[in-house]
Amino acid sequence: MVRLSVDCMGGDHGVSITLPACQAFLQSHPDAELVLVGTAAALEGARGWARCTPVLATEVVTMDDSVEVALRRKRDSSMRVAIQQLKAGAHVCVSAGNTGALMAVSRYLLKTLDGVDRPAIATVMPNRLDGYTTVLDLGANVDCQPEHLLQFAVLGSALVAAVDGKAEPSVGLLNIGEEAIKGSETIKRAGELLRAAGEGGHINFHGNVEGNDIFKGTVDIVVCDGFVGNVLLKTSEGLASMLGDFIKQEFTRTPLSKLVALVAMPVLQRFKHRVDHRRYNGAALLGLRGLVFKSHGSADAYAFEQALARAYDAARNRLLDRVQDRIGDTLQAGLAAPPTGDIAPETAA
Repeated sequence: MVRLSVDCMGGDHGVSITLPACQAFLQSHPDAELVLVGTAAALEGARGWARCTPVLATEVVTMDDSVEVALRRKRDSSMRVAIQQLKAGAHVCVSAGNTGALMAVSRYLLKTLDGVDRPAIATVMPNRLDGYTTVLDLGANVDCQPEHLLQFAVLGSALVAAVDGKAEPSVGLLNIGEEAIKGSETIKRAGELLRAAGEGGHINFHGNVEGNDIFKGTVDIVVCDGFVGNVLLKTSEGLASMLGDFIKQEFTRTPLSKLVALVAMPVLQRFKHRVDHRRYNGAALLGLRGLVFKSHGSADAYAFEQALARAYDAARNRLLDRVQDRIGDTLQAGLAAPPTGDIAPETAA
């Protein structure tokens, strides 16, 4: 059985979304069990559920709480208690709560793996090959050193290998051009480290890629710092939403446009399904001594169920062990040693 610890109170909607998603997830995953963490009143609706264990918490980390509040003042929050379940036998934790708080509390309780200086947030974006591209970091680290970007590449490779079954996924470094001479000094140095890791057989490095390569599916993994990654993520979500609204408005404007929409509906429905960001919900917090997945705070029940499914796949395919193995190999080669004088990470998301 794969055991998932769920912060039922997190996100914009709390148990009105998380509990229906958990129920749907259990129906489609007979070899999974859930640890439902929340207040006594909130978990009343889940009483008697099969393969579910309720664990009570008395506090909730809101979406507006600072990292300090989450870490020092709300010591019995559902988020913190859910993460602590990883030390009590749960294989993975899922929360839709405050991203900065989730990263800070996870790092405080679980610590980072040897050889990982900063955890990274990784998720997937759809591409035109009818698949998706994994991108990291998406907001955990605003300022990165070249060594951090190499670590992200190793972490992303372990994630894709575990969840998607690709033994040697290709890695691209996000840059303003494909040429090695382009980019900031940090990016140029990161490119050198990634090429060395590729030559040593530690990653499958493709080279520099540009933003449009993410949606072309040029590589399996795209690496960038958290500032760029977070802007990229929010922009792509905004464009997908705007496109959906535009199509809806244009095809209902006149009787003729309604007729055209009716004829084109099968194609439009397939396109809508492919770019629906809810299908890709569930970002992994990579580099910790435990598996933590972040759901979008505004997720509906379908989207939160997808986050649970991604977390389940990661745990079932031993993602944590694979990350440790890859990081260990890279460290032994002397490539991914943490830089000296490093500063604490900032969280943008």
